[in-house]
Amino acid sequence: MSGVNRSPARTIPRVDVLGVQVSATSLARAAEEIAGWVQEDDRREYVCVTGVHGVMECQADPELLGIHNASGLTTTDGMPLVWASRRAGVDDVTRVYGPDLMLEVCHRAAASGWSSFLYGAAEGVPELLAENLADRFPGLDVVGTYSPPYRQLTADEADEIATMINDSGADLVWVGLSTPKQERWMAEFRGRLNAPVLLGVGAAFDIHAGLLPQAPPLLQRAGLEWAYRLAVEPRRLWRRYLKNNPRFVANVVRHPPRVVPARAGS
Repeated sequence: MSGVNRSPARTIPRVDVLGVQVSATSLARAAEEIAGWVQEDDRREYVCVTGVHGVMECQADPELLGIHNASGLTTTDGMPLVWASRRAGVDDVTRVYGPDLMLEVCHRAAASGWSSFLYGAAEGVPELLAENLADRFPGLDVVGTYSPPYRQLTADEADEIATMINDSGADLVWVGLSTPKQERWMAEFRGRLNAPVLLGVGAAFDIHAGLLPQAPPLLQRAGLEWAYRLAVEPRRLWRRYLKNNPRFVANVVRHPPRVVPARAGS
């Protein structure tokens, strides 16, 4: 699989949470890191936005674990990962929530002239998202949108998609698929795309398209967004949360998080 056999230089420390090397950072610092990549001529990175679900998916999937750990950033999408990072002794880490990261980077993109491609979600959603982002950030350049089929791509389709994104000249490719599908897509396509940065932000597509409500800020800060989302989408999410959350807590107690030594690029 292309894109995972790499050792990117890291300026942001990582914390090992059940084997997943989580970037111990803040929203502003993550956005600044991404901005630096866009401005480097030969930089090619991808960003995993990861919560408890992503960490637990990695426990039985070494390939997925490798994808997370080869990323430019694997951000703390949920408060449990923030708390786990602080338990390892990193006090200045805060939540880097996918929808918030999308807004922060799009704000910078509009100001700096970086172009975006929106890949993912159901038919019509990327176009609606593009309209909403353009209204929110005047000058934002969305150079393409695409909703992929709900199945594995054929080789010809993958070639066509890579060509379409490259022809658009996008600096940022936003990927709105579910975990672990979006992480696998980024790892597969990273070596085929010219865009400096791929960002897997999942439900941010539906949220900023106005199709999925966000949890109130109080619940987000308390680490209870999972309960809100479970109430909104019980059929889709009940297995994820009721199975993964207790297992995550038990495993973190048995295997405390630890800071990962810094790694130079290769």
